[in-house]
Amino acid sequence: MEKLEALFDHITSRVNVNLKPMGIDVRSILQNSIPRERHILYYAFYALTEDHPISFKFKNSNLSGTYFLGKTQVDRSVLYKSNVRGDELKRKGDVVEFNGVKTKLFYDEVIRIINSYLVKTLVHNHSKNPETPEVFRILNTVAMHYSNIHGTTTEGVYLGAFSTADLSVMHNCVIGDFAYVQAGDLSRKIVQPGHVWIKAGDLFEFNYIYPEGVIEKYVKLDENGQLTGKLVEYVDEFKEDFVPIYSTARPESDIPVPDSAYVSPYAVIKGKCEIGENALIVQRAHIEDSFIGKGSNAQENCYIKNSVYEGNNVTAHGGKVIWTKNGKNVFVGFNSFLHGTKECPITIGRDSIVMPHTIIDTTECIDIPENSAVWGYITKKSDLETQCISLDELSKATDVTLGNMTFKGDGKAFVDAFRHRIDHIREENGAYFDGSEKTRGHAQKTRDAAFNILQPFQSGPDAGMYPSMTIGD
Repeated sequence: MEKLEALFDHITSRVNVNLKPMGIDVRSILQNSIPRERHILYYAFYALTEDHPISFKFKNSNLSGTYFLGKTQVDRSVLYKSNVRGDELKRKGDVVEFNGVKTKLFYDEVIRIINSYLVKTLVHNHSKNPETPEVFRILNTVAMHYSNIHGTTTEGVYLGAFSTADLSVMHNCVIGDFAYVQAGDLSRKIVQPGHVWIKAGDLFEFNYIYPEGVIEKYVKLDENGQLTGKLVEYVDEFKEDFVPIYSTARPESDIPVPDSAYVSPYAVIKGKCEIGENALIVQRAHIEDSFIGKGSNAQENCYIKNSVYEGNNVTAHGGKVIWTKNGKNVFVGFNSFLHGTKECPITIGRDSIVMPHTIIDTTECIDIPENSAVWGYITKKSDLETQCISLDELSKATDVTLGNMTFKGDGKAFVDAFRHRIDHIREENGAYFDGSEKTRGHAQKTRDAAFNILQPFQSGPDAGMYPSMTIGD
């Protein structure tokens, strides 16, 4: 495995050049987080569809267990059980707008991952970087377990476990465990663990910081890359359910799926489940004893158990929803952990927004009113007094402080932006499909996907490395 070890050393040096001045040294994390032998065990795989350009270029890399869709280039990188989804990349001829200035794309956008280490990481959406609109670039970056790189250029960035970088541009940044940031152009910023930060220029800014000691109970990544906490324990419970799926090149399922819906063969559907029309269940989602209503979705690393989705529900990447009844149009944000129980379930009223990285871990029944925003750390009813607000009330606000949350700016713009984005997600996912070409989304475009697998060298100096190859254009 000499070449694989040399690759780890190379990535370490490139990342540390950027981050050591900020007090970050990734060497021990890269050395210890994933045992080397696991990089040989799992095949990589890519999807073939008529709706997505076939263009993959892999060079000098390890791709163990990683899924690819859409135009992707990987060079001198290690991707472990990650999901690289290029189904929303911009296309040649598209006109995009940055700061009021429009520009036309002369090439299809491509995801380009160089000198980076991604562990169980989700890469999705498209670049928001005006300097490189044709390239969604991840360069000199370390992204740890279950992190999300969503429409964010990352250059010299460290993302902690269960963190999310959303619709931003990042240079030389550190994002702590379970932190969520959507704050535009960042440079040399350190975002502390458990900080939820949403900022749109001078228009509005939302901040929430978890109480001291809470994040460590749910997510803790030590200096040697070992991950512990309640979130990790929950995910680990279901590891074995995925083994049969990845033990065959073409998994099959006998669950009835409407013609307008899609359930990935690499998702787990367990127990008594019902999948509605226009629903989307992607790879590495886990659904058990749940009703998924029309137009609802479950993205990568979502776990839904003993729950009801009444319709048009969105569960963003990494959301976990247990013993929860979701009214229509409820949005559950990235990596949220809604942990109800049979004795203490959660009910969320229609049209509500569960903010990204929310933890609801019930010790009594929790009822969230319809048309509400909810955030933070909730275990009992009284916690809602400082961590829940009517969206109508928030729309009228300019300055709000509730517990550890502060909001400043145009409340209406904030609420409208969220609602517009959620509606756009439904549209992209195919929730509004009516049989016409115009309304086709991911659920319809990936129904006929085929999957090809890639294997690494199994022995000798090249063990763990994947052959350099070009597939398609």
